Amino acid sequence: MTIQTTFPSGRDHCAAWVTLPVGAGPHPAVVLVHGGGATHEMMLAQYERWFSEAGIAVVAFDFRHLGESGGQPRQLVSQRRYAADVDAALAFARSRPDIDPARIAIWGTSFGASHALTAAARHPDLAAAVIQCPVLSGRGVVSRAGVRHLARMTPPILSDMVRALLGLPRLYVPLVARPGEQAFVNQPGALEGWLSVTPPGAVFDNRITAASGLDMLFYNAAAKASKVQCPLLICACDRENLIAPTIVERVAAKAPRAELKHYDADHFTVYHPPAVDQIVADQIRFLTTHLNQDSGHE
Repeated sequence: MTIQTTFPSGRDHCAAWVTLPVGAGPHPAVVLVHGGGATHEMMLAQYERWFSEAGIAVVAFDFRHLGESGGQPRQLVSQRRYAADVDAALAFARSRPDIDPARIAIWGTSFGASHALTAAARHPDLAAAVIQCPVLSGRGVVSRAGVRHLARMTPPILSDMVRALLGLPRLYVPLVARPGEQAFVNQPGALEGWLSVTPPGAVFDNRITAASGLDMLFYNAAAKASKVQCPLLICACDRENLIAPTIVERVAAKAPRAELKHYDADHFTVYHPPAVDQIVADQIRFLTTHLNQDSGHE
């Protein structure tokens, strides 16, 4: 059963979803951290179901400025605010009597893997961390897209920075688009990939405040790998199409307790069968081991 609620973060609130397994608690738990511009309705329900069926409580949430959470302006991406949201989600999980505060893990996908990795570095008490199709360097994404792409994005970024300083309405640009179109991400297959995780009837707000790009550019979560003391499972795509695979390899080498697993998938097929079945089975084995549970994913 999934319960929708909220928890405070900063001056606003984050919409949250708590899914509890069958049986008496307190349960081990995993906090889910979604990818860039994504919201709860974009396929997190399947992970809530799979993990809770394996005996693990699940806390999912929308970042502030996105989805059903508070925060103005809308569609703002902020490394500092999102880190605060993750910390607030972990505090919320620990505060619940049906969750065991000593058995909490964090899970992050895509750009959310950056937030999960840095949270694991900040919270040595976490029992485990899982990241899949990880985007761990903003500069890594930009370098993959090329210098011309960065040059096209510079004018709207600067314009939106001025607007923010003057208190004017923000300037928005698409988060993702087709190759050659102006957007933060315009790699081949990216737009189709984002749409593939948007279920029928859901709305993907495909825009972001332009100045958010500067914040993303200087976000280098990979630099925190050596500070992650808990067991870390890295689920990497062999056909990764948003960031150079060498970044993930370096993170796996630097994190003291990292386990790196490879899958025949690209950045978006990890959410769909057949890849998702194997990935989630491995994640459940890893989580149940380190959260002291015995279960599996069929």
